[in-house]
Amino acid sequence: MAAQQYNDPGTTASSIGAQARTDFYEKKAIIAVRDKQYFSPLASVKAMPKNMGKKIKQDVYVPLLDDRNVNDQGLDAAGLIITASKWQAFNAAGTEIVTGTGWTAATATTAGYFATEANAQTAAGNQGSIQETGGHIYGSNKDIGSIAAKIPALSETGGRVNRVGFTRLQVEADLRKRGFFVEYTQESVDFDSDADLLAHITEESVVGANEITEAELQNDLLNTASGDGTTMYITTDADDVEAIDVGTKASVDGLVRYRDLMRLSIALDDNKTPKSTKIISGSRMTDTKTINGGRIMYIGSEMIPALRAMVDLHSNPAFVGVEKYADAGNVLNGEIGSVDNFRIVVVPEMQYGEGKGASNIDIYPMLVVGDGAFTTVGFQTDGKSVKFSINHKKPGNDISDLNDPYGEKGFYSIKWYYGFLAMRPERLGVIWTKAD
Repeated sequence: MAAQQYNDPGTTASSIGAQARTDFYEKKAIIAVRDKQYFSPLASVKAMPKNMGKKIKQDVYVPLLDDRNVNDQGLDAAGLIITASKWQAFNAAGTEIVTGTGWTAATATTAGYFATEANAQTAAGNQGSIQETGGHIYGSNKDIGSIAAKIPALSETGGRVNRVGFTRLQVEADLRKRGFFVEYTQESVDFDSDADLLAHITEESVVGANEITEAELQNDLLNTASGDGTTMYITTDADDVEAIDVGTKASVDGLVRYRDLMRLSIALDDNKTPKSTKIISGSRMTDTKTINGGRIMYIGSEMIPALRAMVDLHSNPAFVGVEKYADAGNVLNGEIGSVDNFRIVVVPEMQYGEGKGASNIDIYPMLVVGDGAFTTVGFQTDGKSVKFSINHKKPGNDISDLNDPYGEKGFYSIKWYYGFLAMRPERLGVIWTKAD
């Protein structure tokens, strides 16, 4: 007679009874969820935290020539102190305006300024330009005349002039714990017609946890894009021109057009949003690939008819199918084609605003995620550990207690941490529109 065998390391049950091989099941589940991830692969690989406390923190250095670089270190070309967070006005020729409502004249040590943006705009008129003051020379200003007036010129003797400052911002987000569990009995495993019941429970639990994380991440991306990103609300107003960051979801009653996508693309260009995106292509954080040829736009299936029927400014079809430009190694999960500078990805579980538009119509987002816009904690691994914790207690003596003295019940639980950090929210864009 053969001795009882454990059959290690095979997957065949031992001669004494069934075994629960959770390590094998968990690995299989991670592979299974990979094709169902749309937003997690876009998270910044370098900034994705691990074993670093319950907060995500990121330093953001603002460029010198940026309106956000407002600081109190500025000295102008005359060596006068520039008062931060005030305003300057320039006429059409680029000459600074030094009079008008709200103007504070220069002193022996301090440069003059307008008290409010409205004061500066009134002084500049329709042909002039305005700029917030700070140690950033001309900031983000693009006006020919005002840039020429702010070039940091030096005299032969130099002197204490043209001092600038730099701004470092720190953004942070809390990690939040998530989790759920399932109970089962010994008989459900021993007598169920599906011999792989426990394997399916394990796999579906991880798939469900992944879908919850994807839904929460998508929700954070949509809210951040609508609040701090680049937003368009499509309406059927008389001027037929949609402005950036003007309107509300409740005003949406129009259908997106090609010119709207073009205008959003230009706004993202102005925000210095890259047109290539690095994504995590596998289950390891080190497996990445760069997607070129345009920014990624996520839509729900409801928007497919509108995009396929869209025409460009010359009345030619604007939609180009993915089969016409992409090779197998350069196609995103769910990608169907491109319009203008956007590669279109359909997300089956894309969220929308039910009854949130004008006259209580349903409205749908077209979400653009620029490279480096955010970081998160997801299910990608470093190849040695996972970022979710699984606790499996199978029925038996080890789990028996006063509540279950025979040890007939077991449980399987999964928990993880989720965190979202918008590092560059200006690289997030969204168009809210009705469907066709």
